[in-house]
Amino acid sequence: MAFSFFQKIGRAIAGRSRVDDDTLDAIEEALIESDMGVETTLKVIDNLEERVDRDKYLSQDELRKMLREEISALIPESGPAELNASPYIVLVVGVNGVGKTTTIGKLAHYWKSMGKKVLLGAADTFRAAAVDQLDIWAQRAGVDIIKQQMGSDPAAVAYDTAKAAVARGADVVLIDTAGRLHNRVDLMNELTKIRNSVRKVVPDGPHEVLLVLDASTGQNAFAQAKEFARATDISGLVVTKLDGTAKGGVVVGVSDRFGIPVRYIGVGEHIEDLKPFDKESFVAALFNPEDI
Repeated sequence: MAFSFFQKIGRAIAGRSRVDDDTLDAIEEALIESDMGVETTLKVIDNLEERVDRDKYLSQDELRKMLREEISALIPESGPAELNASPYIVLVVGVNGVGKTTTIGKLAHYWKSMGKKVLLGAADTFRAAAVDQLDIWAQRAGVDIIKQQMGSDPAAVAYDTAKAAVARGADVVLIDTAGRLHNRVDLMNELTKIRNSVRKVVPDGPHEVLLVLDASTGQNAFAQAKEFARATDISGLVVTKLDGTAKGGVVVGVSDRFGIPVRYIGVGEHIEDLKPFDKESFVAALFNPEDI
């Protein structure tokens, strides 16, 4: 079984009363193993080294507290965005297999449980099962869906969804998009067309572009974030498959490297297993496994 982040850090500082190079090297290794990424890890180590330079002798609790503070400082202020428009239109992007469709279903359930009227748009018309899967999640969440046949123009689906949202008085609109990265230019063009179609109906939309990443893919999550950030303006992240904390560092690394706030995290397979992201609670859970 993989060691949790907490266990790795515990091993790194166990029995050490002096913060020396060996201690910092052990902490650095633990951070990299948690998929925090080299760039973010070095920031943490450099900042930690500056703080302990004046006092080489620290208790394990003091060192752990410093480490928590340095990690927390690298995560942008996060959590769900304020719904400052109605309908509030969200594009959901991400490669196939990261849990994008499942995340949309969970988001629909989350917003409906908050008393909002939610509408889904099935604009991922290139993958045979995508529309059917989103339809199933719409039924589970008890919300309406706008869909067309596979192979339909995604921009047309987005337009119809926006139009239906206005007509039906929807509060939140979640539009699924194709999870393809084979050609960045094609991706950019497609997302631009979808955005323009939405703006024909709702001029200031879409109001949010959420990128879904799978924490268990490690460094692939960084590559996906890089490509999507080049193709469109990502305003928030949803990180899935955070059932444990062994790879929790990817949340810190991606949000720090790209400066994108984390909106939600997926912690299980059930429809209610999506939580608004709170960075202080998340960092605390990295160091206290009983809080997970």
